[in-house]
Amino acid sequence: MTAPTLVMAARGSRDHRVARTAKALQVEMRRVRPEVDTRIAFLDSCNPTLPQVLEQLAGEGRTEAAIVPLDLTHATDVDPRFGGMVAHASRQFPQLHVGVARPVGPEASLLTVLDKRLRSSLTAARVLELDGLILSAATAGDVRGAALIARRARQWSTHHRLPCLTAVADGSGPSVAQALAGLRSQGRRHIAVGSFFLAADERWAVQAEQARRLGAVAVSDPLGSATEVAELVLARYAFAAMDLLPFDDEGNFQSDDAPDAAPAAPTAAAEQFALAFSA
Repeated sequence: MTAPTLVMAARGSRDHRVARTAKALQVEMRRVRPEVDTRIAFLDSCNPTLPQVLEQLAGEGRTEAAIVPLDLTHATDVDPRFGGMVAHASRQFPQLHVGVARPVGPEASLLTVLDKRLRSSLTAARVLELDGLILSAATAGDVRGAALIARRARQWSTHHRLPCLTAVADGSGPSVAQALAGLRSQGRRHIAVGSFFLAADERWAVQAEQARRLGAVAVSDPLGSATEVAELVLARYAFAAMDLLPFDDEGNFQSDDAPDAAPAAPTAAAEQFALAFSA
């Protein structure tokens, strides 16, 4: 069984660092799972776009693709543009079956990467004292994502035994300026900002500049192409790929190679496929 192509879909940006981060993540994915064909697509501002990648896959004779949105703030909801693009590709290339995974989301394992990035920033700024933290994200996310981001802030606060407030860069919630003011009202003066961003896009640059201008002692770099991010992408891909497997109404796996043969037990097919991508 040939594994579906993994298409990592990122929000585009005019900042070249966004495309560079996406390509670095693609390299990391190929290192971790060289047997999986991995592609990068952007929703806006960068090439290749998602429709271009799907057209390329169809032209190469690929029959299955699983799209993983590189979104760290939405836990369940995906950008509505995916639906239109996938529907268009299905009409234009009926032989290409496309599934969309749930976003990467604000998973707890990413706090480890956040810590590494912030420690590097604190070292570079020669900061020796810290009494407050801000977890800054691109957006407030969906309902589930917002709840998880708040939980990650509490976990980060507990881990470091420091107060931690959240901030978002798109105006959908408290800004980094409001979070800084909130911590200062508690008497905190040495405040660092952890950037819960995948790449250094315009929103990250705005919140970083604002935080530094208002006196934050350090602002971490985005999470980037860390191994933890790649592992979460693979986990989302595995579930989306499973959804592409053909099952009949009784839950039996149907092989396209032998449509008239007796159907295999669904558990055997599912377990074999899941084990290949979860190890």
